[in-house]
Amino acid sequence: MRAAGSVPRRAEGRLIRRYARMTAAHLASAPLVGVLAATLAIAASLASVAPGGSAREWTRFRGPNGTGIASGRGIPSEIGEGGWNWRVKLPGRGHSSPVVWESRLFVTSAEEEKGRRHLLCIDTRTGRTLWTVTDTHAPYHRHEYNSFASSTPCVDAQRVYVAWTTHERFTAAAYGHDGALAWKRDLGPYPTQHGGAASPIVLEGTLILTVEPEDADGFLIGLDTATGETRWRHPRPGGSFTPYATPVAWTGPGGRQQVLFASTTFGITSLDPRTGALGWETGRLFPQRTVGSLAEADGLLIATSGSGAGFRLAVAVKPPESGSGAPRVRWQISKGTSYVPTPIAHKGRVYFWGDGGVVLCVRATTGETVWQERVGGNWFGSPICVDGRLFAMSARGELVVVEASDTFRILGRTELGEPSHATPAVSDGVLYLRTESHLLSAGR
Repeated sequence: MRAAGSVPRRAEGRLIRRYARMTAAHLASAPLVGVLAATLAIAASLASVAPGGSAREWTRFRGPNGTGIASGRGIPSEIGEGGWNWRVKLPGRGHSSPVVWESRLFVTSAEEEKGRRHLLCIDTRTGRTLWTVTDTHAPYHRHEYNSFASSTPCVDAQRVYVAWTTHERFTAAAYGHDGALAWKRDLGPYPTQHGGAASPIVLEGTLILTVEPEDADGFLIGLDTATGETRWRHPRPGGSFTPYATPVAWTGPGGRQQVLFASTTFGITSLDPRTGALGWETGRLFPQRTVGSLAEADGLLIATSGSGAGFRLAVAVKPPESGSGAPRVRWQISKGTSYVPTPIAHKGRVYFWGDGGVVLCVRATTGETVWQERVGGNWFGSPICVDGRLFAMSARGELVVVEASDTFRILGRTELGEPSHATPAVSDGVLYLRTESHLLSAGR
């Protein structure tokens, strides 16, 4: 059921065309006051089509700009047996998250024993698979908690982009929304201890990837989204650990768009997404691996590091305020933060959804603890925030919803019936959950 006051997607196009015709007519014949009144009225109508603008599209890991923030008042905190719009089976298994553009959802999955990986396009309204493309590969060593389909694709208005990895080859590929191959690039070998997982992003018409193998020279790279040709390549010599943190966009001094990377060897790195030029770099911050992505809160960048042995470290960095400035560490937390799940920021607070089932809420400006409570279970997927509620899926396959406030409160628990290492997605007020071998839709 559609939320009250919302406008169907097909109606959006009609409103835009109507707006263009009315504006042209008023410019030709109406007084200026009439033009402004008509423009404001139709702009208000268009605003109701898609609150938050681009938030209607879930274009990458953790949504627009990787913030994990979404709007979806029709999404329940607890989902009963009859509360699903649909549930569909995926071929094989995987840990990647879905991405959405208009009525098309894209997700990857792998049949590991057959050496086949798939990119699927699914109709968000019905759950019907519209097309599938398949990549074949030789089996390779991975961590027991990883999969052969852990990297989340990204999508823009023209194409969907994937990163496929083996020890012998890192492949980037782009497909049209109809499944036709646009281009494919072999970026060289990618020997890793645990397999691949970091996801690509699109920024300033550039597909940005991190190709940083274990104990070997690597690079950060920007590819032209239309052709796959290299726009820039930033060397990363002699890395100690493969980083799994997905890059994020950041607006620097003077409103300049930057792309940020987190790694053990280089700390936080800021590059120009159009040229690859280095803006600034913290240098080494972490003694262990970076897996969770960066979060931004109250002008600070929050980065995490950890290990399977239990080491945890979160660092809040103040970026330079000018081109000549230097980044500075504002606070650190060495206990109780997350390793694999990405932290999330909301209204002056940062939430660390711990791998061992303990959630920590701190003040963004100081790192001071507001509360720390146990939700139970083990966690690999990252939380997202939907209208002041944190949604996350446990490794066992339970959706847990917690209030994002200064008071800890569990709002709902839903059994999904299958393990999950993925992060939820939201588009146009609908929640999409990926378990190892299924995709589920709820809301609206």
